[in-house]
Amino acid sequence: MHIVLEFFLVTFRVLWAFVLAAAKWFVRPKDKNVAGQVCLITGAGSGLGRLFALEFARRRAQLVLWDINPQSNEETADMVRDIYRQLQAEDSARRANSSADEEVLPCCNLQVYTYTCDVGKRESVYSTAERVRREVGDVYLLLNNAGVVSGHHLLECPDELIERTMMVNCHAHFWTTKAFLPKMMEMNHGHIVSVASSLGLFSTAGVEDYCASKFGVVGFHESLSHELKAADKDGIKTTLVCPYLVDTGMFRGCRIRKEIEPFLPPLKPDYCVKQAMRAILTDQPMICTPRLMYIVLCMKSILPFEAVVCMYRFLGADKCMYPFIAQRKQATNNNETKNGI
Repeated sequence: MHIVLEFFLVTFRVLWAFVLAAAKWFVRPKDKNVAGQVCLITGAGSGLGRLFALEFARRRAQLVLWDINPQSNEETADMVRDIYRQLQAEDSARRANSSADEEVLPCCNLQVYTYTCDVGKRESVYSTAERVRREVGDVYLLLNNAGVVSGHHLLECPDELIERTMMVNCHAHFWTTKAFLPKMMEMNHGHIVSVASSLGLFSTAGVEDYCASKFGVVGFHESLSHELKAADKDGIKTTLVCPYLVDTGMFRGCRIRKEIEPFLPPLKPDYCVKQAMRAILTDQPMICTPRLMYIVLCMKSILPFEAVVCMYRFLGADKCMYPFIAQRKQATNNNETKNGI
């Protein structure tokens, strides 16, 4: 009898979860305040990582930027400092024009810290994390964004590049989380964001190493989320970001069927990041961009494999990476020719 009652209770809770999820379509949850919180972003020197840094800077977060390229990382930091200066100027003007009773959020003491770190090497991650704790303090939000792609067919891809892809895209999430999660659990306060990809939910030909690394990120993130729930650490939030192809140049040349492409073009980086920020600031567990990706994932889960293959061929998604791989191969050959190899 006890299990029957519990079954009905679980059923009610599942249905209630659907109701709450549906309500968010009509009443958007309020964004949480990250002002003054320490937010660490990996791969901050370019692409989505840079855009994430600028978005968090506009929300007055204290930023810690990691990248393997110190020059591009400093360029991002300079952009962040410009935003901080603008906020300070706005605050000064608002304070001068405000009444004594009007509260103005302070923007003082906001700083951005840059660290050169190869997230594919756990020794580099752990040593840099120790420096962050010593020089900045405890990290509230960890955004794992760093990623690479080899751009080779499996049988043509050197083992070293496969290992590098797995280390940077997947294993790095383990190292950074192990470095900063203990303090979050102690305080029951924090947020872990994993930037994966739609290619971590369904795959295509020619990028086996990249797909495997992103599938690994999705599995890691989901398991971590369940572990935090099992430990009753409800104060630690998690968000999984799975965008469709983003026009950052990482997959330059990738093409689906030309008749379909106008309806499913590569995402603009700004749009992708703004959608992800909306999910992060409202503690949304997962965000797929565009929403069509949810339908694709559902169909992939229920349709026979041959049916999925037929759909891929119709959309031109079965060989969409081939032009990209060809371009990478041509660029590699040109570099070898220039270097006299």
